[in-house]
Amino acid sequence: MSNRTVRVNELVQRELGDILRRRYQSEATNVTITEVRVSPDLRDARVFVAVVGDAEAAEAKLRWLRAQAGAIRAEVGRRIVLKYLPKFEYVLDHSAARSARILQVLDAVTPPGTVPTLAREPESKE
Repeated sequence: MSNRTVRVNELVQRELGDILRRRYQSEATNVTITEVRVSPDLRDARVFVAVVGDAEAAEAKLRWLRAQAGAIRAEVGRRIVLKYLPKFEYVLDHSAARSARILQVLDAVTPPGTVPTLAREPESKE
């Protein structure tokens, strides 16, 4: 991935987050833009969204985002000057749920408050 693509990804992510925070305060309280992947030709972008809540709430917020996609894209177009403004595809990001599950499994393996001991080599008697 080129440096320019990385910079465009970060810029679009920052602007999308700002638009959601300022313009759609009440609707987007539990929505976080976790990552944006813009194609090298700047025509398409995949926007990864994390939603706090159950699966039903996440799907409802994703539908809401897709319904607001035109207005959000227009606002991004006013803020960012690019040759082509990408068309956004909103995708639910499951990485937070996966990491929480991994932490839960690790907590089950090692009880809290204990430090795992490493296998020590026997001391030599010289």
